[in-house]
Formats: sequence, C-alpha cells, structure tokens
Amino acid sequence: MNKINKNKSVGDSIIDLFSKPQYRYKGVPVNFLGFPVFSELNKKQQFSKEIYRFKKKGIIIHEGDFLMLTPKGKEYIKKKQDSLQIFSNTFKKDSPKNLIVMFDIPEGKKAEREWFRFHLKRFNYVMVQRSVWVGPSPLPKDFMNYVEDIN
Repeated sequence: MNKINKNKSVGDSIIDLFSKPQYRYKGVPVNFLGFPVFSELNKKQQFSKEIYRFKKKGIIIHEGDFLMLTPKGKEYIKKKQDSLQIFSNTFKKDSPKNLIVMFDIPEGKKAEREWFRFHLKRFNYVMVQRSVWVGPSPLPKDFMNYVEDIN
C-alpha cells in the first residue's frame, strides 16, 4: 500500500490510492478497488502484444517492413464484419415489457454474446440478471433469423 506522505493532505493521499495502480488484473494495472488505471498502460507495449498475438494466430505475417493480412486473416475480418450486422429498433421507448429473454452463449462465442446484448439494449430491453432480459415483444423476424444463422 502507499505510505501517507506527511507533506500531503489526507485527501491527496486518498486520491493517490484511487488513481495509482496497486495491482494488475489480466495484465491491466488496477487501483485497490480493481478499477483499471488507463493512464499507466504502455500503449506501444500493448500494440506489440496484439501484433504478436495476430502473428501467432496466423492472421498477419511480416514481410520485409510490412505486415500483410493472410487468407486466414481475411476470413477473420469477414467474420468480424458479419457479426456486426445492425438491426433497427422497431419498438417505442414506452412499449410494454412483456417478453423475457434468457440465453446461454458459450465463452467461445464472446463476440456473438456481446452483439446479442448490444441489440437487446437497442431494442429497449432491460437486464434483470446477467443473461436474463425483459423487453417488448415480439423480437424482429429478421433479427431472430440472423440469430439462428449464427447459432
């Protein structure tokens, strides 16, 4: 823990506790409450880690002074773009919340799970629990068809 400096006020010492990283969680510096401290991140190091990760997965290759996208990388980008299909909201803000949506999307499909939550919010759904939402019904047909297509 930080030691209290006698030249600092108690308020300044408390602010230091909240703003200076004390620990690391999944490689990110966090304060003693577990909140990320973004000013402490080394952007160049983070960028290098991402480049390394993409190379390791075969998404990019290093040719001379350039980074090139591999066929696997092109497929990866296409999949990301497809998963970002946006549906319009057809519900009014004051529509009755008469549908409960419960889902269990595996960790391996994190992008799909985030996309699904994004759209539930967009359709004026309210989270009751982590995977339980309440909102207006019925969900748009084209949205439901797309959900089935991406499993």
